[in-house]
Amino acid sequence: MTIVNSFLNWYMKKRMHQIALFMKYPEEVQEEWFGCLINDAIGSEWGKRYDYRSIENANQFKERIPVQNYESLKPYIERMLKGEQNLLWPSEIKWFAKSSGTTSDRSKFIPVSQESLEECHFKGGKDMLAIYCNNRPDAKMFTGKSLVLGGSHQINQLSPDSFYGDLSAVIIKNLPFWAEMLRTPDMSIALMDNYEEKIEKMAHATIQENVTNIAGVPTWTIVLAKRILEITGKKNLLEVWPNLELYVHGAVNFEPYREQFNRLAPKEDMYYLETYNASEGFFGIQDQSDSPDLLLMLDYGIYYEFIPMEEFDKEFPITVSLGEVELEKNYAIVISTNAGLWRYMIGDTVKFTSKSPYRLRITGRTKHFINAFGEEVIIDNAEKALNKACADTGAQIKDYTACPIYFDKQEPGAHEWIIEFEKKPKEFERFVDILDNTLREVNSDYDAKRFKDMALKRPKVHIAPQHLFYDWLKAKGKLGGQHKVPRLANERKYVDELLKMMN
Repeated sequence: MTIVNSFLNWYMKKRMHQIALFMKYPEEVQEEWFGCLINDAIGSEWGKRYDYRSIENANQFKERIPVQNYESLKPYIERMLKGEQNLLWPSEIKWFAKSSGTTSDRSKFIPVSQESLEECHFKGGKDMLAIYCNNRPDAKMFTGKSLVLGGSHQINQLSPDSFYGDLSAVIIKNLPFWAEMLRTPDMSIALMDNYEEKIEKMAHATIQENVTNIAGVPTWTIVLAKRILEITGKKNLLEVWPNLELYVHGAVNFEPYREQFNRLAPKEDMYYLETYNASEGFFGIQDQSDSPDLLLMLDYGIYYEFIPMEEFDKEFPITVSLGEVELEKNYAIVISTNAGLWRYMIGDTVKFTSKSPYRLRITGRTKHFINAFGEEVIIDNAEKALNKACADTGAQIKDYTACPIYFDKQEPGAHEWIIEFEKKPKEFERFVDILDNTLREVNSDYDAKRFKDMALKRPKVHIAPQHLFYDWLKAKGKLGGQHKVPRLANERKYVDELLKMMN
């Protein structure tokens, strides 16, 4: 395995020359990809609708095609799910990445073309390793195996020839043979639907492996790690896997989990590498070990635009291209991809910290949300759940806010709510149960995390004293129509301040 490790390290580092090229000529690389995307899609139904053949530059593209979201593309995606082809993209689409829902849908189904798999998702995975090997010349990760905590996949019943699942599962299912040889556990376990059984089988299957690196969402990684330590009786993961050297994470803010990971892998040179990938594409990689900033990957078949947040709520927002962005300013990301997402707003906001090369940080979502565990609860989910709980218990709500409770040493996480009632529920515990159950009904990712309390427990709800939120805003000098209580937050700042006022 030492020879294999040396060869793969050398192979991965070769890619650094190409990365250096788009870092040096970012706008030119983006222009080239823009031309390729437009040219490839000329014969698609979408390309014909907007006459892609006559589009000569990005300005014409922006003028002709409105900014899209899932709702606007949904009619095309529904047809694709039933097997129709050449709608948004010319090549065959048979895979769909399932992610959390929108205002009217429990789940979204994002098309994944062969081009997006190879030129975006797989390329992002290889670049992640190339950057790591470049930063850590003595890396020995290829002497062992990668433990990948993926999702599940299933056959889409609308068409016998199309499939959907979590993005991680779609990627695992389509991995090249050489990558599959370096991964654990085997596919029969990695793609299981039942997470309780899956965690148990993963723990037993990987204990005897030489695991050198782990990739996955922090939530499930901690659940798996705790089970492995229970089975083995070991104090930390290094006693199980002494050659563990790398943890790759993304999807949620890692900082609240860092202390727990330091306990799980107490190693001074343990390497933590963040990636920015989503169902819609692979966007960024942490290329500097001493900085949390993410290098924007520009040659993955994605053309980027950015909406300044002052434009966001307009019916026809103005976008800027990569060369026009300003540092330390919030933008909503808009992408056009080699899977047929055209001027698609993914819902994330970012702030550029560098333009040479282009590096950024994720600053949040375009809507209030909680995504501490990969559950992606949005305001619409919360409002539907609260309305149902109120209707069934005779309650009326004046104000509320919610945030995550992060993992304790032994306990899973949860959501913590502070609710000021105009009229209290007749049965408070039933109110909480309905709130929880309705969230599970309207949000598939929340439902998955709540499965048998493995990652998320039942919500913790506090009844606020009257005028709490008014007094809180007043104390901050934020009384007035333009100042609102943050409904959902991915941090504990607001809830902790309110709890302190309640005590």
